[in-house]
Amino acid sequence: MKRMAALCLVLATPAALAHHGVAGVGAASLEGPGAPIESTTSATLPQGSAFGFLKLDHAKYKTFDPDPANAESAYANFWIAGLGYGFTPWLSAYVFVPYHEKVDEPGGFTTRGFADISVTGQIGFKYDQGLRLVPENETADDLEDWHFTVFGGASFPTGNPNLRDASGNIDPGKSTGFGKPSFSIGATATKVFSPHWTFNAELSHLRFQEYAYDDGNRTRFGSEYRANGALNYRLYSNADRKLRVDLVGEVQYLRLGRDETNGVDAQATGGDIGYFLPGVRVYWNKITAAFGVKKAVWTHLNEEDQQQGAEGKERYRLIFSISTLF
Repeated sequence: MKRMAALCLVLATPAALAHHGVAGVGAASLEGPGAPIESTTSATLPQGSAFGFLKLDHAKYKTFDPDPANAESAYANFWIAGLGYGFTPWLSAYVFVPYHEKVDEPGGFTTRGFADISVTGQIGFKYDQGLRLVPENETADDLEDWHFTVFGGASFPTGNPNLRDASGNIDPGKSTGFGKPSFSIGATATKVFSPHWTFNAELSHLRFQEYAYDDGNRTRFGSEYRANGALNYRLYSNADRKLRVDLVGEVQYLRLGRDETNGVDAQATGGDIGYFLPGVRVYWNKITAAFGVKKAVWTHLNEEDQQQGAEGKERYRLIFSISTLF
């Protein structure tokens, strides 16, 4: 039986100072494993199929200074559109086009624009009396085997790293580009433990290069390490209507390295964050939509009281995505 997939592409959350934007990939079928709201899963695209998707990550930040003269970060919208193609049953490739809105309180420095385009390749494996590449056809029983992927990607400096505020100053955290390529690698594991329950895990790493801005300063954003886990419960499934509804509980750990400015560790950057993300995913025919609310439940940030507008200092994040396979 050819694997039926309804693809759901997701954008990992922006990191410290809301300047990072990366993307993860995943797919799920009506009769197979469930997919998390945001983490990458171990499903690849069927050979010869393509998909399109759109995702919004809306981050609302806590504010602490009541003085309107000291405008703080209010919210950010991280949009991402994507296209993907299954070259083989075990090899999929994707391109992501992000658009960022980083909005301050009135009187602050607000920026909007397309960010760095990125590409990702993903190779899928399964364990069935040994580790092997994902075959073209899998039965419902085959989909219950352990599945794994490895993936890697890079961004290209298509955004603008040198946006200036009203005083002519450059704030790298409010720019829409990194100035140089960034690189990511990762791995996933997915297992169906019963007709209703799916477990998913992801480990990934993102690394940035130092960039010299037009004002003469040099910045290297801190590396990111992510460890995510999710449980998916198939609440409802109707094969005749090609309809499925899943409940998802996702936990995420993010370690942010310190940024470096002119070769020196930057203050009020980096740290550790734990997130909880409950949500729901709906599949209909070849379309899937997901919605979740993400909150930081534990933080250990460096100079935490100075990191307003950073990852871990959100009131909440609303995650929504919709995609289709064709």
